[in-house]
Amino acid sequence: MGSPTGAEKGFNRSASRQLAVYGVYAVLAFTLLMFALNFAAGLTSTQVGGVAGAVDVENNEITAYIRQDPPQLNTTGAADAISGIVLGHVMEGLLRYDEHGDIAPGLAQSWELSGNRAIFHIRDNARWSNGEPITAHDFEFAWKTTLDPATASQYAFILYAIKNAAAVNAGEMPVSEAGVRALDDHTLEVLLEQPIAYFDKMVAFTTYFPINEDFFRSTNGRYAADADTMIYSGPFKLTSWLRGASLRVEKNPYYWDRDRIRLDAINFAYVTEDTNTLLNLFKDGRIVQVDLTAEMLEGAMQQGWILDRFMDGSVFFIDFNHRPGRVTGNLNLRKAMQLAQDGNELVDRVIKLPGYLPAKSLFPVWLKGVEKTFQEEYPPPVAEYNVALAREYLEKAKQELGVSEIPPLVMLADTSPVATISAQYYQQVFRKNLGLELVIDQQIFGQRLAKMEAGEFDIVLSGWGPDYNDPLTFGDYYASWNLNNRGRYLNPELDAQVRIGQSSLDPRERMDAFGRIQQILFDEAVFIGNYERGRLYATDPRVKGILRRAIGAESDYTSAYIDVNAH
Repeated sequence: MGSPTGAEKGFNRSASRQLAVYGVYAVLAFTLLMFALNFAAGLTSTQVGGVAGAVDVENNEITAYIRQDPPQLNTTGAADAISGIVLGHVMEGLLRYDEHGDIAPGLAQSWELSGNRAIFHIRDNARWSNGEPITAHDFEFAWKTTLDPATASQYAFILYAIKNAAAVNAGEMPVSEAGVRALDDHTLEVLLEQPIAYFDKMVAFTTYFPINEDFFRSTNGRYAADADTMIYSGPFKLTSWLRGASLRVEKNPYYWDRDRIRLDAINFAYVTEDTNTLLNLFKDGRIVQVDLTAEMLEGAMQQGWILDRFMDGSVFFIDFNHRPGRVTGNLNLRKAMQLAQDGNELVDRVIKLPGYLPAKSLFPVWLKGVEKTFQEEYPPPVAEYNVALAREYLEKAKQELGVSEIPPLVMLADTSPVATISAQYYQQVFRKNLGLELVIDQQIFGQRLAKMEAGEFDIVLSGWGPDYNDPLTFGDYYASWNLNNRGRYLNPELDAQVRIGQSSLDPRERMDAFGRIQQILFDEAVFIGNYERGRLYATDPRVKGILRRAIGAESDYTSAYIDVNAH
């Protein structure tokens, strides 16, 4: 959300083995050798047709794009990868991820974790973008505001490691009882429900970022609604935000580590995921980097672009609505759909992009177990493609539901290219194999999230990326208290295993709990795995240091710089 940490190295090894099986990446590598030419001449100029190009050497700026408009920049409620990309440039918490993907000091210059108590020491030179000091009180206010039931934050659960946090968020205790307090301006004390080994990884996440109380209240309920209704703790500050059109961030002169930041500004001048538009923008030298789809691959190779790839750590799946009254709450219907589709076909014949892997589990292949990867230690159970057996389950479902035919199912999806072709694929597959009619409800990113939260779907093409580098970031997704569990799946046995994963300090006991969660999700056909996402992309050779991460902001320009001698 980088450079390989131990877990990510494990991921890359596993991915490489599977890609070798498919043979796709090898073919691509050979093809790229044939087309390894420099960029077209248009990329060497700063201006293209009178419009600012991808690289503005004179002003030390670059131009990029973002796939969708960020739905939410208020860190008490931000819950999506797009908002996370923007916040990863303009905000910083106690700790951060460095260019190697390791936890590093952020606004806290040092910290101590001892049992169920953590102490963070805030830097003397930590400043907001308006020049005011960042203090421990800013963290206390932000975290308690998130936990306040009146905030209705769907991400409050990620603070539940803090003592009394869950009870506060449920309205059972006053906000003042949450176990976080500023001992003074530079010392933050956090009491935990129980000792946990991964709390330092959690505080790098966006929900743990600070908020200045005086500024927050001065916005009269409009905090983070516009660029000028926020102040910023990170390397950049948001100076322009035209909804659905563009964003601009400029270097924050008060950022404590500003000498590390080499760009003066980043223009996210385009908000689009239209493949033809992006291909043309990159070809015309308007943006510094572009993610490629299968349809764009041939054109990219014809241009001689140098391509690279990374796995962004995300798992994508069909999620079911388990709410009362929904036919998808029926186990036999879900099992029928589980058996009537083939994830390998989706990846190999529909998406057709190097780096994508069939999703065999909610726990992706890069996650580390005790000694090996989690999937090596706990092989995922597999539902073999079996149409005949699927139809038997479908008949059982009809009998239990008391219907002669399953009514049309609403399949919610966003408008991204991969979501579009995936939705069309599943519509055809379930009609052909089960006679089910799927009505595709395609919505822009933010509206899809809103409809998921409201439960306005039968099935939804969804996904989940890691918030921090621990299996629990996936393992608690279907916990009853997790508001990201938008299908409202409820299973006390799964909840009990999540509690073990949260509280145990024994690595094997924790992994055993995640293994049981994996089995429950399979037995109950809680979701249908689609793919683990890889991204194939091209970059302007004059821009170095762009990081693509599995943990933290997926696209990270904070270490980027312009190399005027590159061609």
